[in-house]
Amino acid sequence: MNTLLTLLGPREAERHYASGAWREDTLYSLLVRHAAEQPKAYALRDARRRLSWRELQDWVDATAQTLHLAGVRRGQRVAVWLPSRAESVVALLACSRNGYVCVASLHQNYTTAEIAQLLERTRAAALVMQTGYGAGAVQAASSMKAVLDVGGASFPGPGAACDLAPVADPDKIVYLAFTSGTTGVPKGVMHSDNTLLANGRAMVEDWGHDHSTVLLSLSPMSHHIGTVAIEQMLAAGFELVVNDPPAGMKPLEWVLECGATYIMGVPTHAIDILAEIKRRGMAKLGAVRLFYMAGSPIPREVAQTFLDMGVTPQNIYGMTENGSHQYTLPSDDAQTIVETCGRACHGYETRIFSQDNPDLELPAGSVGEIATRGALLMLGYFDNQATTEDSFNRDGWFLSGDLGVLDERGCLRIMGRKKDLIIRGGHNIHPARIEDLAHKHASVQKAAAFGVPDARLGEKACLAVICREGERVTGEALLDHLHAVGLSKYDMPEFFLAMDAFPLTASGKILKRELQAWAKNGRIVPQPVRWREPVKEK
Repeated sequence: MNTLLTLLGPREAERHYASGAWREDTLYSLLVRHAAEQPKAYALRDARRRLSWRELQDWVDATAQTLHLAGVRRGQRVAVWLPSRAESVVALLACSRNGYVCVASLHQNYTTAEIAQLLERTRAAALVMQTGYGAGAVQAASSMKAVLDVGGASFPGPGAACDLAPVADPDKIVYLAFTSGTTGVPKGVMHSDNTLLANGRAMVEDWGHDHSTVLLSLSPMSHHIGTVAIEQMLAAGFELVVNDPPAGMKPLEWVLECGATYIMGVPTHAIDILAEIKRRGMAKLGAVRLFYMAGSPIPREVAQTFLDMGVTPQNIYGMTENGSHQYTLPSDDAQTIVETCGRACHGYETRIFSQDNPDLELPAGSVGEIATRGALLMLGYFDNQATTEDSFNRDGWFLSGDLGVLDERGCLRIMGRKKDLIIRGGHNIHPARIEDLAHKHASVQKAAAFGVPDARLGEKACLAVICREGERVTGEALLDHLHAVGLSKYDMPEFFLAMDAFPLTASGKILKRELQAWAKNGRIVPQPVRWREPVKEK
């Protein structure tokens, strides 16, 4: 019995099973299958250990037994507050085995008060944690039955079998993730084994992954990108390496050390690795053939640089609510990979609706709100009926809050967050367009465009940049560049700021609301700039 209220309906479930997007597998049953078929093959690696599939199953079973003996019941929540390490994966698989709900997205940058609030909010029955990680000690919630410290004796090692029979229901809620909150209070997203695995299976099939793939997730296991990595690991039976390099080892060195053929992360990770490659004068990225990038639009120059070194970028669009549902394919040409996020995967649909009327679908080529539906979609927001209702239009399409445009092939181009849209005197300015073109400047490593208040026009655009090491650029020079690469004079930034670092979410997304708050309270002071039309020679 599922004790959580969800959006799951029998007719919709029947449709997903009929399409093959949903199956009878659970996360745990796939682990068991790989442990039987390839027991000695590598499954999971961090800085401390490299586990075979058999060793991983033994550890998962022992962890499930510990939670069972502590009195955790099916449907109860097991919170995980850990850095990226093997135990993060073990905890999720133990939850799938026993029918618990894994609360995986407790990030390092959460305060003690925020963690305590989330534990109470989810009525967590157990906490898996590491002493010294994050803000400090957290007092156990009133609902807590067990606290397992991965650095101590309370967290089991591999060995003990579990007395409880595995829960075979792939439609149970197994995963509860809080959105990283670029726009406000985090929402608790609920997923089943099936809504998760539908994504992993589609990606594995479309990109031809098999047992020989070695996947390194640079995104933390507390972020949904890390979960998408686990889905693919289980769907294909390959080795997953988490972003836990030995002390003193840089990310690029970890890529080379672990023999990764496939990397997952956000554009920030890619930009940083490319900068390190350039500093070292390297021509290749080890054995890497594929670099998944999600979380924010990929700068075109970043994608093209990877293509030039023989690495195919996988341009991804998705959310915690619906996984990595939109992506480019290995058969796509360079222009499609660089300029779009590709098409919706098997079992999922993407449409564009009017920003002003979410029930009005727009034709190809129109900018509007991205809306989706299908087998990858979450089963609602935990304990939040109002937000769940408000996230759908009248025909059941999930409204993303993002702006985009679909071309005639069904390929999606991201225009930015609906709430990030800059409205200057009634004219809509899309930050993603400015950022994309700014990244073409040789001195710009990262760029963020956001609105600053204006008494007369409502808002004006500000462009903040982080320059490459040893480089600098003036606001005027950057405006000239934006004009040269095609930005309309009506979209030109009117403020400029060079920064050393941007505020980021735990998953690496730029927090534009923080930049706006900093500008408002004086922590940063954007400098006015003005683009002037070049004087034409007579």
